[in-house]
Formats: sequence, C-alpha cells, structure tokens
Amino acid sequence: MKREELEKIKEILINWRKEILASQQQAVKEISEDMEDRTFSDPTDRASYEEDRAVLLKIKNRESKLLLKIDETLKRIESGDYGICDECGAEIPFERLLARPVTNLCIDCKTDQEEKETK
Repeated sequence: MKREELEKIKEILINWRKEILASQQQAVKEISEDMEDRTFSDPTDRASYEEDRAVLLKIKNRESKLLLKIDETLKRIESGDYGICDECGAEIPFERLLARPVTNLCIDCKTDQEEKETK
C-alpha cells in the first residue's frame, strides 16, 4: 500500500474516532440532564422514555465496540500489519479499506465467513 493511501486511511480513522467520542460525551451529558428534570405521571410515557433510552444506549454500546476496532486498526497501521487479510494473507485492496477502514479480511474471505455464519 502506498504511503499516501495509508495516511488517508489513518486520517479517516482518527476523524471517525473523534466523532464517536464527541457523540458519546454528548449523549452522557443529555442523559444526565434529562434524568434530573424528568417526572412521569403516565406509565406509558415512562415506558416510551425508557425504550428510547435503551435504544440510545444500544447505539452507544455499538459505537464503543467500533472504537475498540478503530484503536486496533491504528495499532496495525503503526506495526505495519494493516491492509493484509488475516485469513489468506493477501493484500486488501485500497478501495475496500476506504469502504470499511477497520476491516481485517479481504472481500473473498469476508464473503466466505458470512456464508458460514448463515448456514
């Protein structure tokens, strides 16, 4: 992989990481502020609120997992292991890495993995 391509991926990952962290901080702030002002006279309102909060927390949990993948990917870039398929050892095309910067499988190996999961 060319140095410029690697720098582009690294920039994407760092910006993505910053966006996720900012989003999570904002969510924590909003949840904290919202709970202080919240009273429910109707059980249905409370249930609806709790459901919305559960969905938000699920999204934030997924973002936390993505943050771990981003950090792992940045370490792989630094160690020189980035862009190589973990399964077959082939170089992962730059276009695939642009589409999914945290991937560690080439498209063929990822397709095989997904097919095995559906069986």
